[in-house]
Amino acid sequence: MDFSQRLERILPEVQKPARYVGGEYGQIIKNKADVDVRFALCFPDIYEIGMSNLGLRILYGVLNSMNGVWCERAFEPWRDMAAKMKEEGIPLYALESGDPIKSFDIIGFSVGYELSYIGMLEMLALAGLPLKSVDRKELTPLVFAGGTCMFNPEPLADFIDLAVIGEGEEADAQVVELYRMAKREGWGKARFLAEAAGIEGVYVPSLYKHKYDSQSGVLSEIIPAAGARKTVAKRIVKDLDSSFFPVETLVPSTEIVHDRTVLELFRGCIRGCRFCQAGYVYRPVRSKKPETLVRQGIEALRHSGYEEISLSSLSTSDYGKLAELCDGLLNWCEPRKASLSLPSLRADNFSMELMKRVQKVRKSGLTFAPEAGSQRLRDVINKNVTEEDILNSCATAFEGGWNAVKLYFMLGLPTETDEDVLAIAALANKVYEAWRKASSNRARGVRITVSASCFVPKPMTPFQWCAQNAMDEFRRKQGLLRQALKNRSIVFNWHSPETSFIEAVLALGDRRLGPALEEVQKSSGGLKAWDEYFDFKAWLSAFEKHGIDPGFYALREKGESETLAWDTLSAGVSKAFLRRQYELALAGKVSPDCAHACLGCGADALAGGFCEAAAEGGVR
Repeated sequence: MDFSQRLERILPEVQKPARYVGGEYGQIIKNKADVDVRFALCFPDIYEIGMSNLGLRILYGVLNSMNGVWCERAFEPWRDMAAKMKEEGIPLYALESGDPIKSFDIIGFSVGYELSYIGMLEMLALAGLPLKSVDRKELTPLVFAGGTCMFNPEPLADFIDLAVIGEGEEADAQVVELYRMAKREGWGKARFLAEAAGIEGVYVPSLYKHKYDSQSGVLSEIIPAAGARKTVAKRIVKDLDSSFFPVETLVPSTEIVHDRTVLELFRGCIRGCRFCQAGYVYRPVRSKKPETLVRQGIEALRHSGYEEISLSSLSTSDYGKLAELCDGLLNWCEPRKASLSLPSLRADNFSMELMKRVQKVRKSGLTFAPEAGSQRLRDVINKNVTEEDILNSCATAFEGGWNAVKLYFMLGLPTETDEDVLAIAALANKVYEAWRKASSNRARGVRITVSASCFVPKPMTPFQWCAQNAMDEFRRKQGLLRQALKNRSIVFNWHSPETSFIEAVLALGDRRLGPALEEVQKSSGGLKAWDEYFDFKAWLSAFEKHGIDPGFYALREKGESETLAWDTLSAGVSKAFLRRQYELALAGKVSPDCAHACLGCGADALAGGFCEAAAEGGVR
């Protein structure tokens, strides 16, 4: 029985079989005879999540634009499908061709969430490949990873051959071209990796030795092999206007999480919130011109048939020509009943004018992220948003006819007190009062959703030295806030302390975690980012079996002079700058955003000494 027959037999027995068949409008099929490099672009989560990722769509288009290269997709299957694949002897396959990814030249993972690490290992296991790089002796298949999590790839050091640090459009293409040369000339794996380490933004873990203090267990030294760079700087795309954008993209055959056209306005952020990893690792700010965005947005809508376009960035309302952009898009969208949504709005620059543009076709939800309830704690995290900003923005929305707003907060931020926790409830109640005063239709009621996540310290941020709150402390604070939120119009959502603890362990961990990751994959399978399959006991058991104290990574304050697992890598922002910001946080002092003053973070060096935000006073 061939592959297609076996697949047809099991698909009626699994949920959402459309996840596993490919054939979508816009997929790319190439003649194998014309291809000398086959690339499996893998996303370690289910189809609906992966296909909502703009970065994956960009890389799919970039790689397939290369002559002789065929990039295909693979996603982590849901548990029912994984079980059936094992029963039927079907290895993990690519959606375009149905061929096993084990037979591909290169397997590249896009990893944006630490709990997806197990999904990556599960996909390798389903493919029938050895998990560890050292056990894959030959050049083919080459396994590497990119994405935000690669700013600390050390927990995956045992499993990947290399990591791409930063933005992958250009770096991935260079890795592919070098691989093509290595394959043609018959290089071994060791030679290829040594040569690949010379590509800007490429980190090869096997070329670095980590030494630990025998008493404290703290990382004491990172020793590069002969010829390896002491520091690997991230890769960036300097000109977004001329960079690839997938106007002719895949249109899923089944519903996905973000089922719409997404336009990326700019990369980076001017704000400098001290908890936000993306805000630091994607510096410097680089934006697209509004005419570029209008053209790309219209072309993408025409090609896909979508009826919604979303403007994406870390802080959309900071785009300097947002009104011009919205008008340009709406001139085309409004007659065709296509809507425009603007996530990532700031409470300090939300206006009635902007709101009117957003709701021209239909109202979308409004979300603001104060992050902390008190002004004192917002100053600690450098949020630069006041209570007045938040209340004025909510009142503006209520006056405009909105009757629902979401407010995002974090519990466990550095220096947080119980008074700061209770201030979240007080602010939510003030938002309710703002609705009572501003709404012209109180009969409809209001829904205010307060979501409180657990703070996770992240690498390459000012809070990378911080300890996370213990799980019991998170639970106590959640209970305190829950008791204070008594208004029936306010809905309270909170995040699992156990999940956040494991996320912190992996985010701040080193390569000693490898055996535990392998143990968790073998004992309890993948999909660890999903509540249904998050198995806290499996994690604790794996740590205990391999002599790992997870609290050593998550619950311990790091010393200023301590060598951190990711010190080999650079996002362009200097460690000294991050430390200054950390000390300002402890003193409760704010720093201006990049549009008002350049603080000398160092990221401008990646763009030839030019920082758009500092030079132009904002995002163009």
